[in-house]
Amino acid sequence: MDDMDKKARQVIFASSLGTVFEWYDFYLYGSLAVFFSGLFFPPGNETAAFLASLAVFGAGFGVRPFGALLFGRLGDLIGRKHTFLVTIVVMGLSTAAVGILPTYEQIGLAAPVLLVVLRLLQGLALGGEYGGAATYVAEHAPDGKRGLYTSFIQTTATLGFFLSLAVILACRSSLSADDFKSWGWRLPFLLSVILLGVSVYIRLRLEESPVFQRMKAHGQTSKSPLRDSFLKWDNARLVWLSLFGATAGQGVVWYTGQFYALFFLTASLRVDYVTAYLVLGAAMLLGTPLFVVFGRLSDRVGRKPIMLAGMLLCALTCVPIFQGLTRAANPALALATERSPVVVSGEDCNFNLFAKPSTPCDRARDTLSKSGVGYTRLDPTGEPRPGAQSVMIRVGEQTLLGFDEVKLREALSAAGYPTAADPERIDHLSVILLLTLLIVYVTLVYGPIAALLVELFPTRIRYTSMSLPYHLGNGWFGGFLPFFSFAIVMHTGDPYSGLWYPIGVAVASFVVGLIFLPETKDRPLED
Repeated sequence: MDDMDKKARQVIFASSLGTVFEWYDFYLYGSLAVFFSGLFFPPGNETAAFLASLAVFGAGFGVRPFGALLFGRLGDLIGRKHTFLVTIVVMGLSTAAVGILPTYEQIGLAAPVLLVVLRLLQGLALGGEYGGAATYVAEHAPDGKRGLYTSFIQTTATLGFFLSLAVILACRSSLSADDFKSWGWRLPFLLSVILLGVSVYIRLRLEESPVFQRMKAHGQTSKSPLRDSFLKWDNARLVWLSLFGATAGQGVVWYTGQFYALFFLTASLRVDYVTAYLVLGAAMLLGTPLFVVFGRLSDRVGRKPIMLAGMLLCALTCVPIFQGLTRAANPALALATERSPVVVSGEDCNFNLFAKPSTPCDRARDTLSKSGVGYTRLDPTGEPRPGAQSVMIRVGEQTLLGFDEVKLREALSAAGYPTAADPERIDHLSVILLLTLLIVYVTLVYGPIAALLVELFPTRIRYTSMSLPYHLGNGWFGGFLPFFSFAIVMHTGDPYSGLWYPIGVAVASFVVGLIFLPETKDRPLED
């Protein structure tokens, strides 16, 4: 930041710090999604509760585009500063409310309902936050440095995620497992009250964007930002191009490299939460400075080539990276899978996301999924046939007819399948390096994107126009990624099949962006 003046540093610091706190609030739930499945959802079906927890996690992302429309319109009408001051208050209060929310054991189905409501409020707030912060910083940046200036905003999502991991880890490490489960999980959410106070104090000291002030003084603000953004073809075309050619691919790369990687370590590879938090935190610390590096580089070579490179690299290497994570984090699981593959065959295997498994085949698949064991599904065409109401499970050379959970677990144990990753056998360095590579892809796609979105749209409708494609790409394509990907895994039995969702979106976004998306780095911002 040597080439920034004092005022620019203040603008970037104030905007970034408040945004870090807002991302912290939003990602607390994601960091505890596996844990929350046992607190707020009906007991008796761990797999369904886990998927329901991921669905609620995604619900917050689902409403982000509506927050973008609501607060984007306000930001283009009344200004950037006041709008993202409102968003942080809504976010802070709804997060703190999670900290006092009764659990399913205390109030039954009202607990998940209230949790969904609070997640929706968080999503609405975040839908207005990012566009305001990115627009505000960019409108303070001189030509030729917008990639650099806005890249500091781009670090805030990862830093907020990192802060949520650090606070949760501190709470879980300082409390007994029973205390954390009973009441300690509430502490990170209640901390939001303090963070809210700091954020509001900082943002009250900011001045309105000079670009917006000049436009307002000349009477050039839009009277209908929504109509001008989405019902006029020239601008609406750019909205959809930026979604399908940039933010959709960026969103799936971001959530694959951070949240899906965390869930894969804990839910699929059975790595203990402390180790998972530490290795992912280390990778994020190593990779975060690259947001600024690639943001600054985009001022020289352009936004498109850097972002498209990140999408393509992720699509080409995601599967081998996650396979490498398996070998490094749980080598016993990798070896057992190779030597003694599991095959499930049954004529009554259903794919029910939330229903309790009832048939023997469904119960066998549910047990394997909960154990982190991948399997292959076959039609029951050979011998021995399990029958319409039964199931055949082959673990290596051993064949089980019918479902008996005790016998299945004994067969898995005999074949070398571990119940959890052995901490002594985890190759921590390899895990951190592989996760860091995923973070590098995140920085490639995310570092330049704020500058690109700001430069695509005119000042009078910029807040509204850039916010919608950003939150559609990140909120819908990215936010639901853990749910979609784990649902695919549970349907197919292949622990890596969930990666085909982000790979498909990244490839599609790469093609659309390469052919249709304009380069923006030399565009001056309109006054």
